[in-house]
Amino acid sequence: MENHEPGTVKTNLTTLDIITRKISQLPEAERNLLEHGSTYVGINAALSGLIANSLFRRVLNVTRARIAAGLPMAVIPFLTAHVSYKGFVSFPLSTGVLSCETCTLIRGGLVGLVLGGLYPILLAIPVNGGLAARYQSALLPEKGNIFTYWIRISKPVFRKMVFPIMLQTMFAAYLGSRQYQILIKALQLPETGLKLH
Repeated sequence: MENHEPGTVKTNLTTLDIITRKISQLPEAERNLLEHGSTYVGINAALSGLIANSLFRRVLNVTRARIAAGLPMAVIPFLTAHVSYKGFVSFPLSTGVLSCETCTLIRGGLVGLVLGGLYPILLAIPVNGGLAARYQSALLPEKGNIFTYWIRISKPVFRKMVFPIMLQTMFAAYLGSRQYQILIKALQLPETGLKLH
């Protein structure tokens, strides 16, 4: 607060207003990509969650509670990836805070990797472990071997999930880069409807 200048908030609002007006001039397809890109990342994360859930169900021989396990494995990764991508990539881009294509690409890729790829797999472990314990579908370890047991069980799942993780990472990174390019294109559009004083 010591370095707070009186016009900073007004300047930020003016910048946001200008960027919003410029984005509204874009064609609908490009505007949708800017506005709904985080939803696409969330949908891919939900698919990763459902795939990871299915793989762990097979490994642990869990045949019951398909909807009870599938619903959170789709909804939680979707919400987490959607909100994170919006907060780390889309919103900073549309407010002018993020102004580097490489930074946008890296942020998008990291959100895709961590929250769209790895997080759904890690979330599937307790969900399906709890179901395996409840329905006694797999022989679970004693207290001393829990960590090594889950590493051994998770290795084949992680191997099978390499492609979805890489796809999610590349998609989110590409989307971040594409959103940056669209925003730069929008900022180069001429202003329309401005009153000259």
